[in-house]
Amino acid sequence: MQHCGGGAGPNVFGQAGPTGGDASSDVDAALERWVEQGIAPERIIATRRTAGKVERTRPLCAYPAIARYKGAGSTDDAANFECVN
Repeated sequence: MQHCGGGAGPNVFGQAGPTGGDASSDVDAALERWVEQGIAPERIIATRRTAGKVERTRPLCAYPAIARYKGAGSTDDAANFECVN
């Protein structure tokens, strides 16, 4: 996902290094939880911010699943997507 940096889509998900963030939106925290507690992440929420304001969120799904829009609600909100195989 680091290839998405600078684009219009969500591109922040804790990949800049350890932050001690929430495992639902921070890849380092998700990996730590997986190693230490045996809980593999099914998805991580990526965020797009502009001037500190969240513009868009999307789920990054565990392979081979992909994020699919549920058909209702804003396409800028990760809650309106599901990870499907």
